[in-house]
Amino acid sequence: MGNNSLYPYQERDLNILFDKLSHASKGYRILYQLPTGGGKTRIFSEIARWYVENFHKQVMVLTHRTELCKQTATTLTRIGIKNKVINSTVKQLRKREEHACYVAMVETLRNRLKQGIINPANIGLVIIDEAHHNAFQKLLNKFPRAIVVGVTATPLSSNADLPMNKTYQELIVGESISGLIKQRYLAKPVSWRYDVELNSLKTGIYGDFTISTSDELYSSRAMLELLLHAYETHSKNKKTLIFNNGIFTSRNVCKMFQDAGYPIRHLDNRHSPAEREEILKWYKKTKAAILTSVSILTTGFDEPSIQTIILNRATTSLTLYHQMIGRGSRSLPKKKNFTIIDLGNNIDRFGEWQAPMDWQLIFERPEAYIESMHYLSTTEARVISSDLRSKFPNTLQLSFDIQEAHQRVIEAGQKPLTVIRDAIRQHAIMCIENSDTISQALELTELLDQEIQWRVKQYGKCLGKVTRNYTDWLVADYKERLKTLIQKIMQKGKPKAA
Repeated sequence: MGNNSLYPYQERDLNILFDKLSHASKGYRILYQLPTGGGKTRIFSEIARWYVENFHKQVMVLTHRTELCKQTATTLTRIGIKNKVINSTVKQLRKREEHACYVAMVETLRNRLKQGIINPANIGLVIIDEAHHNAFQKLLNKFPRAIVVGVTATPLSSNADLPMNKTYQELIVGESISGLIKQRYLAKPVSWRYDVELNSLKTGIYGDFTISTSDELYSSRAMLELLLHAYETHSKNKKTLIFNNGIFTSRNVCKMFQDAGYPIRHLDNRHSPAEREEILKWYKKTKAAILTSVSILTTGFDEPSIQTIILNRATTSLTLYHQMIGRGSRSLPKKKNFTIIDLGNNIDRFGEWQAPMDWQLIFERPEAYIESMHYLSTTEARVISSDLRSKFPNTLQLSFDIQEAHQRVIEAGQKPLTVIRDAIRQHAIMCIENSDTISQALELTELLDQEIQWRVKQYGKCLGKVTRNYTDWLVADYKERLKTLIQKIMQKGKPKAA
């Protein structure tokens, strides 16, 4: 299975990496970024093979999950590299047993180094999978002369106090998600976003939302009903994977779907390896199966037949966001698209999963990126600014109570969209009474962007269960209709101030 089995982008990246490694001095550390589904295991197995063949020194591959250990060992064997997994059963290594390559989990290796079973001086290259985890940090100091290659989909450290640019000297960026989609290596996402009120969520010491506040929100009747509604609207009869933040929520989700007659199982890290295997086997072979889990399936789990990912949680972790969605992105001959249902405003927080990311900038200035994330999560509240007021001096009442208007309309037996019509009319009058010409009035509409978004968001809440896709369309439609109405009124003759 020679190089012909590599994809063109993998060959390109490997050539760049081989060139860097050929010139690297002892102790040099390189970070390589490639999206989930791009074939990271295959790439670092090729690096290991190339290194052994060219430098005749040993390679150590470090992972932090058992499944990844097995996967890596299998790939290495397949491309002809003799390797040994150092797990808890390996108590000693005889001289004649020395292998070209070792695969180990962090904890196991730490113990084996203490016991002197492995001599760090013989290791020329250390490869770290899922390098954004910081469990590897202390271990690296045990291999001061080895070259290090860290591999990750998201070069942003899980610990803000230990940025990746402190550990690695440079970042090599691989193919982008959109590039992999264009070349048909990954499936294309179709996303459905629902606006969720997250005010009740609190963040814990590690910066992500706490399990207890997430459980409280996502186990509420309203959120469970929204989840079922979103599933039935966008994912019925599709193989679906649901991510939750807490076991309590995941069990409630499981019960609700069972009661509704859908094939569903729950999986969390308390299940034994045998139970886990049985559940995953069931999931693989059952048509339209639903699996509800707690972030246990974010790495090392590969089920290409997944058609929908539901984020039934909010997260502040960019890595977790990419890993969860990545589980649905594997493409198959008959699978060109997959569905994302976001019930945690995650797409608003991080941008679309396939949107371009400036990884170099994030690597060089992680604190600026984290700061911007924090800013986004605190801008959900709204106050009409004095700056905006000053632009509409002739208008007394700038605000418009969508919820009250909606209640009135419903009581009067009118269509809900009447609310939007009235809101547009009020905005049109505001622009007209503060301008002398049509073009001035149209210019003023540009200042109302945030106001319009806010109104439409409130309207969406009144309707309940509406997707962000619909509210995005509504915002665009609102702006169009506002401009048309202004022109219509002003051409007929300017009205008296209302």
